[in-house]
Amino acid sequence: MEKIALLVGKRLEREFYQKPTIKVSKELLGKYLVRKINKKLLIGRIVETEAYIGPQDKAAHSFNWRISKRNIIEYAQGGYIYIYLVYGMYWQLNIVTSSAGRPECVLIRALEPITEEKDIRIASGPGKLCKWLKLDSSFYAKDLSQSRDIWVAEPPKAYAKIDKRQIVAAKRIGIDYAKEWKDKLWRFYLKSSPAVSKK
Repeated sequence: MEKIALLVGKRLEREFYQKPTIKVSKELLGKYLVRKINKKLLIGRIVETEAYIGPQDKAAHSFNWRISKRNIIEYAQGGYIYIYLVYGMYWQLNIVTSSAGRPECVLIRALEPITEEKDIRIASGPGKLCKWLKLDSSFYAKDLSQSRDIWVAEPPKAYAKIDKRQIVAAKRIGIDYAKEWKDKLWRFYLKSSPAVSKK
């Protein structure tokens, strides 16, 4: 694990997540999501994200200031995990953003595995990446700035800079119910990555 740990730079601090959600969604691209399972590290480069900006966003769980047992963590300060189940079988990993009282988040849609994996597309979708990282409801409200078993880190310096020309802005997926909000170009991905869920 020591050799793998050398791939990981500094953990992102809470301040990173407290910026405007669209900015965070773009700046997460290229960062490393790190999952520690016992003594093993799984590391994936974030290559696709989606922004959800409640309460005006009709695609957001917090639209019109909705609040429930499921989404209450969205109202916390940025840096916490918001994870939920869709279709009764797929977990979706979100990171709470912005300041406390502003229910916004970023969905992590795809990772490109950095640790050795035979399938480069093992995490090429929100459900697939949660399966790969073994994420479930027990990760709800975990603090990414403090957790010992999941966090986001800077990549090595040689890979830290992202060419803005590589970032594609596209429509979000699976939100036709959101009317005019379904056309917002709030899905961002790295066009050079083979692990993007859908280009």
